[in-house]
Amino acid sequence: MGCLPKITRAEKMEAHKNYMLVANHTSMLDIMLMLYVSKNPFVFVGKKELAKIPIFGFFYKRVCILVDRENPKSRAAVYKRVQARLQQGLSICIFPEGGVPESDVVLDRFKDGAFRMAIRHNIPIVSMVFYDCKKRFPWEFFSGAPGPLRVKTFPFVPTALLDVSDTQMLKQQTWQLLYQELT
Repeated sequence: MGCLPKITRAEKMEAHKNYMLVANHTSMLDIMLMLYVSKNPFVFVGKKELAKIPIFGFFYKRVCILVDRENPKSRAAVYKRVQARLQQGLSICIFPEGGVPESDVVLDRFKDGAFRMAIRHNIPIVSMVFYDCKKRFPWEFFSGAPGPLRVKTFPFVPTALLDVSDTQMLKQQTWQLLYQELT
C-alpha cells in the first residue's frame, strides 16, 4: 500500500502487562496502524453502529467490545467485558473522540470512557498521536496518497493513585497533550 509506519516510542510496553491505548482518530487506517504499533495483544472498544458496515462489520463485531452509547445498560456492561479481557491478559484500545471528527477539526472532545476504565482497572494510559492517517487514507473516495505513517507514543500515565473523581482531569491532560502535538 506504500504506507510505512515510523514509530517514535517514549517507553516500551512490557509483555503480559495491561494498558489503555488511546490515540487521535482520523481514518479507518488508524485501526490497522494501532494493530501494528502495539506489540501487546489488545481488544478495541468501539461503537455498535460500525458493526453494520458491510464486510468491515463482520470482522469488527468479532474482535471488539461493542457499546451502544445511547444505552446506559450497554455502557455499564462494557466494564465487565473489559475486566474479563484484562484478566485474559489483553490491553484495551479506545479512540476517545468516539468517532472520526469533521474534516476541519484537529482533535475532537474526548469521551470519559477510556479514562474512567483505566482508573477503575488500574492500568496505565499509553497516549499516542497518529499524524498521517488522514492524508494517506481519508474518508473521501479517490483521495489520499502513499507515504510514511508517523506515530509518536508518550510516556505512560499511571493510574494507581487516581480515583474515578480524577477522570475529567486525566481526560483533559491527555487531550491537551495530543492537541499540542498535533498543532
